[in-house]
Amino acid sequence: MTGLLATKAFAPDIPTLAEEALWQELELTPKPGLVDTLNTGSHHDMDHAMFARSIQAIAPWFARFTELGSTHAGKPADQQLRLLRPMGMACEQAMYAATDGVNTHKGGIFALGLLCFVAGRVKNITAENLCDEVSLLCRGLVARELAGRSGQATAGERQYRQYGLTGARGEAESGFTTVRRALNAWNGQSLHGLLLQLMAINQDSNLVSRGGTQGLRYVQGYARTLLAQGWDHNALLEMDRALITRNLSPGGSADLLSVGWILSEIAGGR
Repeated sequence: MTGLLATKAFAPDIPTLAEEALWQELELTPKPGLVDTLNTGSHHDMDHAMFARSIQAIAPWFARFTELGSTHAGKPADQQLRLLRPMGMACEQAMYAATDGVNTHKGGIFALGLLCFVAGRVKNITAENLCDEVSLLCRGLVARELAGRSGQATAGERQYRQYGLTGARGEAESGFTTVRRALNAWNGQSLHGLLLQLMAINQDSNLVSRGGTQGLRYVQGYARTLLAQGWDHNALLEMDRALITRNLSPGGSADLLSVGWILSEIAGGR
């Protein structure tokens, strides 16, 4: 791993960084198509206050994920997801209780829960080690849960069968390859820049659910254009209006932004 992800081993507090990452993502404004301090983006069932309640509800679970990883660090990697899933589901229920049943952070719980869990397993916490360990834990996940199932298809299974998209499972199994690519292309300054880098390359299942592959290509192309031509606050506001008009929300990229922020903080010595 090179660039922003090259770092010496040290012992950052991953649960604390995970909570801060969610706040960083929420407060980032403007955030095209997403809930921020200006508006609710392309969402009609959630707002900034709901996201804040959700973060407060799920944040205590991050330390529990890490403790669980440490407790079972000696067990084989292929047993770990079975140990983690019940706690992950309990964390989701805490989120739903705080949001009256609205899914605000399910993707974030999955990704950040994995990072916190493996932080309890690895001896030397670096961005590279965490990503490699997540990949190891999730080996075969796409084949088991997307390719190998039969019966009533979930949204993720339908997208896999129709378009070959692997969603959050594939990103985790790859060791957050999309995040690492975005980080290596990012200049390390504004988080808006990292979000645009993610939006430009992420195969965002949220966009496909709302706008099909055409909606996905629209957002990717828009982000690439801004990155190539330059952007400012007004350009982001215009992109926000364009995505809201089309009912497009890059929620998958928002989840990956939190992951990217954590990895960049580790690389920076936090």
